[in-house]
Amino acid sequence: MTICKFSLIPEAPEHKTEIESLLDEAFGLSRLAKTSYRLREGEKPVEGLSHVAIAAGRGIVGCISFWRIHVGDDGPATLLLGPLAVAGDRRGVGIGRALMNNSIDRARARRYALVILVGDEPYYGRAGFHKVPEDQLILPGPVDPDRLLFLELEKGAMRTARGLVLPPHRFKQRRLSGLRETT
Repeated sequence: MTICKFSLIPEAPEHKTEIESLLDEAFGLSRLAKTSYRLREGEKPVEGLSHVAIAAGRGIVGCISFWRIHVGDDGPATLLLGPLAVAGDRRGVGIGRALMNNSIDRARARRYALVILVGDEPYYGRAGFHKVPEDQLILPGPVDPDRLLFLELEKGAMRTARGLVLPPHRFKQRRLSGLRETT
């Protein structure tokens, strides 16, 4: 059994370069063109929910980020999880699970109702994520519907989550343009 001692700490601006290197290693540069990245453009990760895993003598060996998003016009308080990455030589020792559990517990304590992500159901299913019912959520770009997953932090939150998923700045623009058209 491989043992890896690590500490979880909140993500800070000085971690950005190491995090980007880890994400390049885990997902490659094509990650920047994915729909989930489009949802994060122009936004900042949620402070206190986004963390890194640090291993002594190695630096950052894992990271997780959460982003505020809007679902439909009146959806529940929702977060987008991702990216979650673990260094290749440290996978399988619990870093990803620890990052998820820590951040999800904090999100629940802050009264977020729902978390969505684009990822592998066999992996995220172990943390309680389920496939989003077909056509319930619409992301602004291509997404494999089998990879669109959710976790209710508040019982029943998914029942009220319907429609287009947007980052806060695009949601505000959409609302403002709708208001201008009616006046």
